[in-house]
Amino acid sequence: MKKALLFLPLLVFVALAGFLFRGLYLKPAELESALINKPVPSFSLTSLHQSDVVVTEKDLIGEVALLNVWGTWCPACKFEHPFLMKLAEQNVLPIHGINYRDNRDAAVLELKHEGNPYKLNIFDSHGRLGLDLGVYGAPETFLIDAKGIVRYRFAGPIDQKIWLEEFLPRIEKIKAEG
Repeated sequence: MKKALLFLPLLVFVALAGFLFRGLYLKPAELESALINKPVPSFSLTSLHQSDVVVTEKDLIGEVALLNVWGTWCPACKFEHPFLMKLAEQNVLPIHGINYRDNRDAAVLELKHEGNPYKLNIFDSHGRLGLDLGVYGAPETFLIDAKGIVRYRFAGPIDQKIWLEEFLPRIEKIKAEG
């Protein structure tokens, strides 16, 4: 019995090593989402730039769009921002922003200095919409179809490679579906 106990640390180590080894092959940016093929959750929040303007999920209906969760406190969002500006300039599709758990004045000032790629920007100061979307952090981007249905979720900054490999084929498929 005592000899069997000597192998217990080895068994624990092997199990832990196997678990960590498996993690090397996971894609953390491709998070499962209970919202895939479901409507954007119901919400009623104010616009980032106009605190007297209320925005709801109905404002996201009408065209295929990106819903990008961002914050001034987020270094990865700052990395992603120039690419979002490029997409906005190319007018590929509308980008809607969710300013997540942030300070309104800081967010408005940052967009003034760095440029504003967002057609619509929702101010989610308490993170309630982010919570309903299952957001882990920022940036996260959701691809929504013209009916307001979440079709894809990506965690992390979008760059040219991610855009071409992950988003563009899905956008083309959604547009082809009509």
